[in-house]
Amino acid sequence: MSRRNAITLTAEELLAFLEEERTLVIATIGRDGFPHLMPLWYVVRDGLPWCWTYAKSQKIRNLERDPRCTLLLEAGEAYHELRGVMFKAHATIHRDVETVAGIGADLAVRYSGTALTSDVDVAMRAQALKRVGLSFQVTDTVTWDHSKLGGTY
Repeated sequence: MSRRNAITLTAEELLAFLEEERTLVIATIGRDGFPHLMPLWYVVRDGLPWCWTYAKSQKIRNLERDPRCTLLLEAGEAYHELRGVMFKAHATIHRDVETVAGIGADLAVRYSGTALTSDVDVAMRAQALKRVGLSFQVTDTVTWDHSKLGGTY
């Protein structure tokens, strides 16, 4: 077995990793052709991250020009702890207020650790007016878990 295959996350491990981690980095393609990297909070829907951000942000302007992006989530400090996933994807920008507010509500629950209340719901609907949602159609996935190397590097 190749070392690449030996460190690949299973589907179950990948889903657990996505649920466990808190921040992804999205790389979009800037007008000048350089990558534009930004961190985002996310929620998992159907096994993939969904995000929201300001509609006028640079990453959205970049995605409006070219929907291709790369998402990265990583964890670990020492080499033998490194785990992660990289998704190559095409982003879909959601502008429907109900969809965007739903993403915001899910984010609020996930990152605050509290239940959805009517106050949070109202706040997310107000925020949704100036935000957009992002979902991703993944074209390639690369995962790694160096702990599977068993101390052999």
